[in-house]
Amino acid sequence: MRTFRTRTTAVAATVLLAALSLTACQNDGTSGAAASSSAAAATPTPDRTAPGGATGGTAGKPVSGTPAAGGPGSAGGGPATGGSTGGTTDDGGAAPIATPTKGGPAAPAGDDPVTEPCGADAKVTYTAVSRPLNHALLTLTNTGSTPCNAYHAPLLRFDDAQAATAVDHGSRPQAVVTLAPGESAYASITLAAADGSGSEGGTARKVSVGFAPRSGEGSTGAAPAVVTLPTGTYTDSSATVTHWQSSMDDALMH
Repeated sequence: MRTFRTRTTAVAATVLLAALSLTACQNDGTSGAAASSSAAAATPTPDRTAPGGATGGTAGKPVSGTPAAGGPGSAGGGPATGGSTGGTTDDGGAAPIATPTKGGPAAPAGDDPVTEPCGADAKVTYTAVSRPLNHALLTLTNTGSTPCNAYHAPLLRFDDAQAATAVDHGSRPQAVVTLAPGESAYASITLAAADGSGSEGGTARKVSVGFAPRSGEGSTGAAPAVVTLPTGTYTDSSATVTHWQSSMDDALMH
């Protein structure tokens, strides 16, 4: 009987030790998992880079950029007008739109406002031509020592006509003709309708040639050149004159 009790006590002690060891292992595993979960929750999420290289402060909210000139004029996305630039501010409001500056009438292409109009120092020559029919050529030569601009068309009056000869505005050049000293500009005159449809026809003895200012209103104030015409020069109500051109060929095309 004494031997049996001793063995029973030893077995019970062994079982108790095994149970305590198993409980300790389970507690250690639970503590490790909890610590790992807490560490993961404490780790901050890094910021993401927004499109265009900007860093976004709040996840999911796009960062607005400033549009380039000529881009949308408002948050609605329509094209800007008048060269204005627009867009949206960072807080979502509409950005102010620039107001274009209104300018005056543009100067003629190639014009230099410092250069004086031709007329004060100039020589005008009249030449009858066989082609085109019923045409003549005016040549304006700068006889001064500084450049001048041959603005618009010559102001013509045959004999004592009350009105100036009509101007062919379809002959306007792309740029004002500037004459250096000694250079010439050209204008052609249609003296009469080739089909005889003009009225008030007659023979002219002289023509006065005036000079237009930069504005095209009135004359420069320089005395007009008066040219004696070849005998038998016939004109009628259909007579026209071109703008000053840089070449003889350009003038006679009209």
